[in-house]
Amino acid sequence: MENRHNPARNSASGVLVVDKPIGMTSHQVVQVIRNGTHIKRAGHTGTLDPRASGVLVVLIGPAVRLSEYVSAEDKRYQATIKLGERTDTYDGDGTIMGTSVVDVTSDQFEEALQQFVGEIEQVPPPYSAIKVQGRRAYDMARNGEDVELEPRIITVHSLELIEWNSPEAVVDVHCSSGTYVRSLAHDLGEVLGCGANLTGLRRTKSGRFTLKDAIPLRKLVEAFDNNSWYQYLIPAAEALGDWPSIILNNEEVDAVRHGHRVPREDGTDKMVRAITEQGELVALMDFDVETSEYQPRKVFFA
Repeated sequence: MENRHNPARNSASGVLVVDKPIGMTSHQVVQVIRNGTHIKRAGHTGTLDPRASGVLVVLIGPAVRLSEYVSAEDKRYQATIKLGERTDTYDGDGTIMGTSVVDVTSDQFEEALQQFVGEIEQVPPPYSAIKVQGRRAYDMARNGEDVELEPRIITVHSLELIEWNSPEAVVDVHCSSGTYVRSLAHDLGEVLGCGANLTGLRRTKSGRFTLKDAIPLRKLVEAFDNNSWYQYLIPAAEALGDWPSIILNNEEVDAVRHGHRVPREDGTDKMVRAITEQGELVALMDFDVETSEYQPRKVFFA
């Protein structure tokens, strides 16, 4: 029955960019999409905490195989940071561990912000989904166990103060994948000497997708109900729209589908998207300088 109503369901592959509401987990949003599309292969490309909102990129169908590349793309957030209050979770949901008088000017705040720009070491929050010897850190933290997480190297491209209303500040955060904005808020509070935690978070960009590309979840649910959701499906090739691309003719498409190489005079040292003349993603390919050929690394339809 479903297939007769919407033949696209079996072959659908692409991206749904959702504006995640506050109060839902990223996994719950994916589940809503699985139920609405009747496509089981679906996954998001970077968790947003339940108290956070904004851009959640969900890959469906064969496009889920792009996940490792899309997940690695940069992110951008609007973060609300409250000074003078430390919590065990580094956000407003946690238990208050201490309070301090806030005697910080906007200039001092901006000066402290700049200490976190660039390639830095960051220790993830103890209340996080990172596994320690097979156990989730947040399970250990909830049990009152000491959680020692290894620092990781992240890149913070820019931090810009966009609103100052002490003891709260709103900061635009442009960072690499894997950055914990909660840790950034906590560490900033330590540098300022008054403590801080994250009280609001909205993701404004993930990879090449911004809030302009995102559809509110309630609107997407309406589209599932009236069977028009596929109008919001973005082609898989656009998920890595800032990558270089090569266009394949029909013969080359057929060759790549069978794992064969494609000769090209001028190659690039970056992985490229190989797409059909109609704009469909065929494969991700590497250039072999010695043979002047593109070698398929991941083929998306056979």
